[in-house]
Amino acid sequence: MSSSSSPRQQLLLVDDEEDVLLELAELLEGEGFCCFTATSVKLALAHLTQHPDIALVITDLRMPEESGLSLIRRLRDHTSRQHLPVIVTSGHADMDDVSDLLRLQVLDLFRKPIYHVRLLETLNTLFPQPYVHLVKP
Repeated sequence: MSSSSSPRQQLLLVDDEEDVLLELAELLEGEGFCCFTATSVKLALAHLTQHPDIALVITDLRMPEESGLSLIRRLRDHTSRQHLPVIVTSGHADMDDVSDLLRLQVLDLFRKPIYHVRLLETLNTLFPQPYVHLVKP
């Protein structure tokens, strides 16, 4: 990271597949975001405790120990984290999942493999990049 640009928001990526996590983290860090990664809900909650500035969570839905839905429910029950935006990724979300996600006010649902262009568009809308405007004389 160059000293001239300060990092964009801190994001938390949650997925039990490490290669998926690393690919996503690399993509988003390339866009200037600071990424924390967690392979379980337990680790995700630890990150959220340690890093109060995390501005967004991107979580997989299906994970072996505890699901992404469970993570989102915990966030929504937590006073200081109630309004934290969450994007869900899933290889196979069914209609029940979708209605739960809508109830839990999830920002977006991405099917896996994630379409990176659309994900970046969503993030750039949420967290506009600080553009430097060149003033013409």
